Amino acid sequence: MCDTFVALADVSADGSVLFAKNSDREPNEAHEVVFVPGADHEPGAGLDCTYVTIAQVAHTNAVLLGKPFWIWGAEMGANEHGVVIGNEAVFTKVPHEKVPGLIGMDLLRLALERADTAEAAVTVMTDLLERYGQGGDCGHTHEFRYDNSFLVADPTQAWVVETAGRQWAARRVEGSASISNAITIGGDFDRRSDGLVDLAVTRKWSASADAFDFGADYSDRIYTRFSDARVRQCRTNDALSAGRGGLDVSALWELLADHGQRSDGRADWSPADHPVGGLLGQTVCAHAGFGPVRVSQTTGSWVSQIHAAHAPGEQGPTDPPRATHWVTGTAAPCLSIRKPVWFDAAAAAGLPDQGPPPTGTYGPGTIWWDHEDLHRTVLLAYPRLRSLIADDRRAVQEQIDEAAHAARLGSVEDRVECTRASFALAAEAESRWLGIVRAAAPIQAGRNPFHRAWRGFDKAAARP
Repeated sequence: MCDTFVALADVSADGSVLFAKNSDREPNEAHEVVFVPGADHEPGAGLDCTYVTIAQVAHTNAVLLGKPFWIWGAEMGANEHGVVIGNEAVFTKVPHEKVPGLIGMDLLRLALERADTAEAAVTVMTDLLERYGQGGDCGHTHEFRYDNSFLVADPTQAWVVETAGRQWAARRVEGSASISNAITIGGDFDRRSDGLVDLAVTRKWSASADAFDFGADYSDRIYTRFSDARVRQCRTNDALSAGRGGLDVSALWELLADHGQRSDGRADWSPADHPVGGLLGQTVCAHAGFGPVRVSQTTGSWVSQIHAAHAPGEQGPTDPPRATHWVTGTAAPCLSIRKPVWFDAAAAAGLPDQGPPPTGTYGPGTIWWDHEDLHRTVLLAYPRLRSLIADDRRAVQEQIDEAAHAARLGSVEDRVECTRASFALAAEAESRWLGIVRAAAPIQAGRNPFHRAWRGFDKAAARP
């Protein structure tokens, strides 16, 4: 279960477009951040996606991706033109196709590689959806099949795209928007597939074409209800509306780390207790618990700031890059540090070393699993242990934020060094924090379902 949201230039603090997403996956489904340069391809070349091979195009854009380690596609990403996309699982009445097609994460990456605007990305995704269908097991260790929704943005606009099988609808965003694991488009779409309404009427999901409502007619109510999608979407929508005119990267980051209304003003909030022994309830910053309902963990987080062109006072040795992408490469945004990445710097020097490629098995030396040592130790006594590192974590983030602002206005070399130093500073800080929380952690975890679940996750990952 995931959440994605966007604030356009007219509601942000500085006229930039802001995009944010959490990737919620299985607790041991390691997340990785990768940069793929642009490339030219031979005529007739094929492209191996997660389950199917499709025709390659003559040129693909450079892309920055946040993805589960085993998937070809991505949960979130950006391209060199300033297009950003996040996807969500949605649950519909349309039966899943028996033959695998493109999964939602494949469609996301394909759109980034092939489109130079948000609207063009919508066309790429929907054309491919209608041609190849969507389908295939998207679960890491447990079978999990779903349809998809997407939030697509660029420097000037954003779109919500929601799908059910090969049917789809798209709505252009005004001001701000958020999506979760439920269809949000009713009858208020700007674009749609040809058969969307007719299928609903034929199946008697809708009484008539005049009464058509995409979300109401197509949604599987049971899966949608237990995902807590409506609750989370209301939470993020309300926050975006309340912050209108003052939204910035920090505000969207705080929303990614949000634990819901039950935690407001409570220093003693813990995922082990929310709301009943960690059994139910899914917050924006997701902490997995005992199944079968609460099985998702936020495994990676992302914020993009697509800056206004030629902003006042922004003068440097070259034109500043239009977009700054903030990535974690680690789980639990409430305990992670965001690091800045720019396309020109990544093209010049790649991404900083993140250790061996992660897998679903514990691998020390990999950025994602090293952070899991900190994350899973804090979960032993969440409110108390998190408080021990809160002030230092805040100071480290402020140091990185200040350096990133200066580097964006500097040279490409400045941005290369800023990204490298940010990853290194975060790793050093997390190692320090791990020592602090280990020294203060209880000898034995609690016996409630939440802690029993995490002992099981550790055993499955062979984490000592």
